Amino acid sequence: MYRLARTGGSPELLRRLARRAEGWAGILDREGTVLQSVAGNARWPAHGAAGLAAAGARELTARGAGSYSLDAAECAALLLPLDRGPVLALVAPRPVPDGLSTLMADAVMPLSLAWASESVERRRRRVDLAESRGREAVLHLLMTGQLSIAHQVAGALRPKLPDPVRVCVVECSGGQRDEVARICTEASGGRTWIVRCPVYARHLILITPADDDGTEGYSRGHTLGPAVAALVADCVVGVSEQVRLPDTATAYQQAFHALAVARGLPGRHAGFGATPEPALVVGAAGVRWADELLAPLIGHRPRRSQDPGSQELSATVASWLAFSSHATRHLKIHRNTLAARLKLVGELLGLDLNRVSDQAAVDLALRIRAAPAPHRPRPGEPAAGSGDLETVLRAPGVQDWAAQQLRLLGRAGPMGEETLRTWLRCEAQLSPAAAELGISVPGARKRLTRLEALLSRSLLQTPSARYDLWLAFRAVDLTA
Repeated sequence: MYRLARTGGSPELLRRLARRAEGWAGILDREGTVLQSVAGNARWPAHGAAGLAAAGARELTARGAGSYSLDAAECAALLLPLDRGPVLALVAPRPVPDGLSTLMADAVMPLSLAWASESVERRRRRVDLAESRGREAVLHLLMTGQLSIAHQVAGALRPKLPDPVRVCVVECSGGQRDEVARICTEASGGRTWIVRCPVYARHLILITPADDDGTEGYSRGHTLGPAVAALVADCVVGVSEQVRLPDTATAYQQAFHALAVARGLPGRHAGFGATPEPALVVGAAGVRWADELLAPLIGHRPRRSQDPGSQELSATVASWLAFSSHATRHLKIHRNTLAARLKLVGELLGLDLNRVSDQAAVDLALRIRAAPAPHRPRPGEPAAGSGDLETVLRAPGVQDWAAQQLRLLGRAGPMGEETLRTWLRCEAQLSPAAAELGISVPGARKRLTRLEALLSRSLLQTPSARYDLWLAFRAVDLTA
């Protein structure tokens, strides 16, 4: 019995007892709830045996007895209390096999020890899961700009949320995420906020403190990427620029783009190249355009209390723009719920969210609203007409931004620009783009992969640079 307890734990012990009884064996709590069970004979349906055992467990508890037996028409239940609460129950056909009671008594002590050990392990796993979900919730709050609530939730965990920060995205092979998280904790001296990505099962998101004290050299967060890549043989790391904590969402996208570049580098790590944020160069006209475009969404009031409000719809469309269909994992909702919310958002805004052009417009508008804008009109202040998106894209600051976005594309030659334009014109779908280019789908994917390395941006995986590229091409075309 003790050997079985060491090698197989409580499941193997119960299986041995069920086979010996030619019936059913289980562990129940004092109220009769089955905690674990094994059926050793198909003649005894589990639900019938469990019901008889549950009745016996309640009787044993009510009587305060040290053992109990309960007879039925064709079977009998034998019950013995284990140490610290649970009850061992056997249901066997009548007549009960000889020596079964003695075997049960011999099994009580090893089964009690095995069950206690497994209970501790289960509680540890629940604590680990709760901490992981708590960290995931803090990341979600940071991504949606709810800083005060994020600090409140993070107060119960360690370490304290840093500010300013750099974000690292670590891609590791399957099954290594827990080990890589431990290595990241040790490499950063316990100062890094580590979150298991809820969207990509192979990704870890590291929020690292950035060194802004002006000392020479890189900060701890900037050197963490090379350190982790050197310590773990097959992981890839992308590192963002230094940002303030409210800009964690922007830093995550930067790190994700850097990750796409790092996959093709021998050192398996890359930092995000400095680039302006389009939301910061649109000017007052762009702010007014974004406010007008999103007004129906921001002002939406649900007809029923259970329907999503404006904040929930905004978070849904922002997650979908960033993660596409993976937004269901990010938001923990069903795909039908996601589709229904996106349909409502499209109706409110009067846009077709299946088109890259409309997706790019909503993405830019949401980024403008999230960006600091001291020139945003005050409530009640009359605002000059902002025009449409094309008016915003003609602004000098946006034109400079577009030229900078496309500057590196010149190295790819006409074929690179044609591939990108065709892919965007085909709504970022590989098959139609490949057909229009007259090449195979793997050929189109290889071209876009090479352009990812050239532009230092992710294209095929979300978060993708497709919206920025569409806006940049459109801005250039307007002044051509």
